[in-house]
Amino acid sequence: MADEALARAGLHFDELNKIRVLEPDVAQQTVELKEECKEFVDKIGDFQKIVGSFIEVVDNVSKEVEKEKMKALGSRNLLKSIAKQREAQQQQLQALITERKMQLERLRIQYEALQKEENEQNEFIEQFILQK
Repeated sequence: MADEALARAGLHFDELNKIRVLEPDVAQQTVELKEECKEFVDKIGDFQKIVGSFIEVVDNVSKEVEKEKMKALGSRNLLKSIAKQREAQQQQLQALITERKMQLERLRIQYEALQKEENEQNEFIEQFILQK
């Protein structure tokens, strides 16, 4: 009967027979909730550590990708530069070939003129020798 009177007053006895303001069930649920909250906070801490290490790994990978990207861009630019150099060199060689062809044609014409002159001189010499 004393227990009922205390319960109506909002006082309860726990398992150690101490007077409590909370009902034993509510007190037990509070303790369980506190333990679950601690476990949850611990799990959140572990999760944050995992996420932190994951972010660090992703950052390292992104830095490596960026370095490789820069290398690829450099290689591509070098390849374009080499192609342009090759094209310029080809144009120079083509101009040299054209110049040499013109020089060959000029020398051929000069040679033909000299041959004609030589033939004329030989004919003149023959005529001169025949007249003597």
